[in-house]
Amino acid sequence: MISIRRLKEILERFKSVRIAVIGDMMLDEYLIGKVGRISPEAPVPVVNIEKERFVLGGASNVANNLISLSANVSVYGVVGNDANGEKFIKELEVKKINSAGIVKDSSRPTIIKSRVLAQGQQLLRLDWEKDIDISSENQDKILELLKEDLKNIDAILLSDYNKGLLTERLSKKIIKLSKENGKVVVVDPKPQNFKNYVGATSITPNKKEILDYFGMKKFSSEEEIVEKLEQLKKELELENVVLTRSEEGVSLFETEHKRIPTVAREVYDVTGAGDTFISTFLLARCAGADLYEAGEIANMASGIVVAKIGTATATKEEILDFYETVQEHL
Repeated sequence: MISIRRLKEILERFKSVRIAVIGDMMLDEYLIGKVGRISPEAPVPVVNIEKERFVLGGASNVANNLISLSANVSVYGVVGNDANGEKFIKELEVKKINSAGIVKDSSRPTIIKSRVLAQGQQLLRLDWEKDIDISSENQDKILELLKEDLKNIDAILLSDYNKGLLTERLSKKIIKLSKENGKVVVVDPKPQNFKNYVGATSITPNKKEILDYFGMKKFSSEEEIVEKLEQLKKELELENVVLTRSEEGVSLFETEHKRIPTVAREVYDVTGAGDTFISTFLLARCAGADLYEAGEIANMASGIVVAKIGTATATKEEILDFYETVQEHL
């Protein structure tokens, strides 16, 4: 396991890392209240709303994770030219996330997911979204904005929720531009879009996503997992593949397979754990960690957020505390 001295050294460098997050930007809305009766109009509960809360979601949750770890972050994506788009940009400003790369599009709504909660339970979720590909014009706008800021960026994180932002054309142009300028590109992909990311530095699928990509229901053995990781690395011309395996930990493949066991103490909610993992992994790599060290640190950060309710983030202080707790049980 990584030493405490080395961990502190890497975490200290986080504040000097500059990362661009490109992907499907969303806003999560939580309507929180109490149920006192059943509606006389239909057999549904009537929720008396007491509180409304907005949280950055989708690719912007990745940016939020990076900010929580003291990185410098800029985001690139599309929102609607609507009230929710204004709320989204305001949330970015509150978090001190650079929003100069956000393009407004009147033809599509800002993606928002509204959750109605009462007595600690989610009763209903409402989604506003249009998941068709963004226009070629908006793809070009994002690319131009990225080019203008590339000198101020250490690495690029592509966060794909399959909502139309990371088209095949845009993804390939970003990767080509990044390679020409010596920038690291790490991708959190969706299975149907894996081929969009040929030539990226690394991708971080979960177990279900890699099974879906290969058209499989399950892995028959550990050896088969390694075989598929190597195959994926070759097919997509990657430097490495990082497979998150939930309670089975993490598998890393560069020239050989390395496994990191899970370190979660308690699991309450896995929402956003993948966002936390990829954020911390890329940040650690940019801060000088090798592949295995970055996997260990990201695994710890994920172990922290699954012990929290709802979309959550981890901090450097929490990672250090978590490390000390894990060490006590070794």
